[in-house]
Amino acid sequence: MTEPSGILIINKHAGTTSHDIVNRIRRLYGTKRVGHTGTLDPDATGVLVVLVGRAAKAAEYLVSDTKKYRATLRLGLTTDTEDASGTVLTVCDNIPSEKTVKKTCSDFIGKIKQTPPMYSALKKDGQKLCDLARKGIVVEREAREITVFELLCSTTETDSDYILDVYCSSGTYIRTLCADIGKALGCGGIMATLQRTYAGGFSIEDSITVKELEKMSEEERISHLKPTESLFDTLPKVSLSDFYEKLCRNGCEIYQKKINTSIDIGQCVRIADKNGNFFALGEVKEYEAGTAIKAIKFFDIK
Repeated sequence: MTEPSGILIINKHAGTTSHDIVNRIRRLYGTKRVGHTGTLDPDATGVLVVLVGRAAKAAEYLVSDTKKYRATLRLGLTTDTEDASGTVLTVCDNIPSEKTVKKTCSDFIGKIKQTPPMYSALKKDGQKLCDLARKGIVVEREAREITVFELLCSTTETDSDYILDVYCSSGTYIRTLCADIGKALGCGGIMATLQRTYAGGFSIEDSITVKELEKMSEEERISHLKPTESLFDTLPKVSLSDFYEKLCRNGCEIYQKKINTSIDIGQCVRIADKNGNFFALGEVKEYEAGTAIKAIKFFDIK
């Protein structure tokens, strides 16, 4: 039987790690080749893009690096983890007005500097920061530039809690965003809940839970695999004749003047056969004889 291959958009439930999800998918699809993009904390929920079979090779080439989250910002607290799971460090009863909170949130829209939290999977000298943090070790972290494209702040029935809908660049820590907003307000703040609603070009509406998959037949589960090509939907698509497809599969560059394309240098492209079937990711480069497309990763081996 052919190994299943494709993309699964999982709606991760709370109380499990992203790695746990991967292990369950391995069992369900009968393949060890399963990976994911963009780890979610155990308490977080929402979109986890899981790559099954040959699709696992696509992780390093993912095009979409923007994400959307819905989080609960809880003001008046700080914790060592910047979220509700940590040890409380400070408590403040002086919660600013709704107008002040919303104005402060708007100040975080755009390009900003953010220092990664100690409780994260980033590594320092080969060790995960979270592992160091659990030992009580705090190390210097360099602030990184991130972009918050949109930040909507909504009230809840609790004066200290606000719902944040965040559209941001990859690498943004929402718990740190909440902590930084709380710091700017002078009362402290933590992330009380987190749901990722969009990642890798897929939204929560595209997702399915592991429990739902477990109730399906093998055939039904296979039908939920999206084609690997869907990860690259925003890229130009180039279809090759049998002759040029063979050259491409043999590692040759395909000159644009030969196939009547004029795609910019540096642009990645989807390479397909004459019937439009995607088989490789390519890149346009400059050669002595002109610009050409060359495959950089194959996803369909003949």
